[in-house]
Amino acid sequence: MIVRKFQPTDLKRVYEIENMSFNQSYGIQIFQQLYEMGIGFLVAEEHDYVIGYVMFWLKYENQGHIISIAVDKDYRRKGYGTQLLAKAIGVLFLITDTIYLEVRASNTGAIEFYKQFQFKQDRIVPGYYETGEDAVILYLKSQRGHVSRN
Repeated sequence: MIVRKFQPTDLKRVYEIENMSFNQSYGIQIFQQLYEMGIGFLVAEEHDYVIGYVMFWLKYENQGHIISIAVDKDYRRKGYGTQLLAKAIGVLFLITDTIYLEVRASNTGAIEFYKQFQFKQDRIVPGYYETGEDAVILYLKSQRGHVSRN
């Protein structure tokens, strides 16, 4: 498996992964716009087949933000998401010392995944999602420029 920069030819496949992973997904136009804005956008690929992605950016000039991360359902729990997130964290920690993300309060699997990277809960935002579900805001502080993982 390799992690590489997203290319426009990956758009259709990334959108497929997004749709299989989330009940409410970003539209394909949003992916295109974010890419054109210059966000961090990486894909995981195995045998020339995109199996996951992560999008991230610098928000508010001093906060890293993980926008979205997903892995094809047939490739989950094999370390691909871990490698994608680790790369994104590494890039963000080159320019900031704090990273935030939001996750559905009901998505306990994702919350546990992020906690393996030492993400901590910052707060809960009631009714954050269109469905009315709360979001858990998690953050990660740099520990001398490297990622610590359990």
